[in-house]
Amino acid sequence: MPNFSLETEIFIAEFDAAIEAHMMLTRRILRCAVLRESPGDDVLSPMAHTLCSFGRWFTSNVPYFEMVDTEATQRIVLIHQFMHDSSRSICNNVMDGRAGNNIDLDNFEKSQSELLILLAKLKTLVLSHAVRHDPLTGLPLRYGIENDFALAHKDALRNNFLLYAAMIDVDHFKLVNDQYGHPVGDIVLRHLASSLKLLIRGNDPLYRFGGEEFLWLLRCRSPDEAAQSAHRAITTIEKTPIPIGDDQSLFITITIGLAQIGENEGINEAIIRADTALYKGKHAGRNQYVIS
Repeated sequence: MPNFSLETEIFIAEFDAAIEAHMMLTRRILRCAVLRESPGDDVLSPMAHTLCSFGRWFTSNVPYFEMVDTEATQRIVLIHQFMHDSSRSICNNVMDGRAGNNIDLDNFEKSQSELLILLAKLKTLVLSHAVRHDPLTGLPLRYGIENDFALAHKDALRNNFLLYAAMIDVDHFKLVNDQYGHPVGDIVLRHLASSLKLLIRGNDPLYRFGGEEFLWLLRCRSPDEAAQSAHRAITTIEKTPIPIGDDQSLFITITIGLAQIGENEGINEAIIRADTALYKGKHAGRNQYVIS
């Protein structure tokens, strides 16, 4: 049984809680059919699929689920709405004193069954994906980095590139969590990961290293190019607002420590040197890069 990160365990617990909350819909519909008890305005609303706790939670995590399985995610979105449409029709008939019809009931039962099957499949894929990827940012985790490093190192030597280990850290991240709460902290980390992926060349690996730290294996032609790449990342992040809801946004800065990797150097030694450079940058005032 693999050991999952605390974030993954929390995510799976939220997944299970969202499914359990949605299953309460069946109970409310049954009480409506037997006792003619209103299931609630949220069930009778044409936008019920956006009001239920499962719908809100799943929608907020669609980008991650689509990375795991796009087809299953899109089907869940559709079948979830269809299930709510069917249940609303059933309850409206009951509350208006009309007889129900087989089509609505069949649609509800079939959509509920398909939804549960799809969610079970998606949960299995999420657990498999979580062994290798961070559920918050979608980035690969540092586990198994040795193989990626070996490939990047060989490619750099073969094509006469320099290879750098770049440690990236969010400045004053604890203050973000303390002032705005951990959900906003998660938004910040997702935003940073997305921004870095846009800045970084597709063949340069980027990892969620832990907490608010990221690791970038940077290939470049010269030390000047490495410095320019780090400067561009710092400047872009500093100037990009992060929407956090209620028409609010905040800005963050990052510090980067870079270590040029020697021809016979391993990844662990390079990371230690990059981490040392990172802390030099933070002690010197943050929002800068330092090259080891």
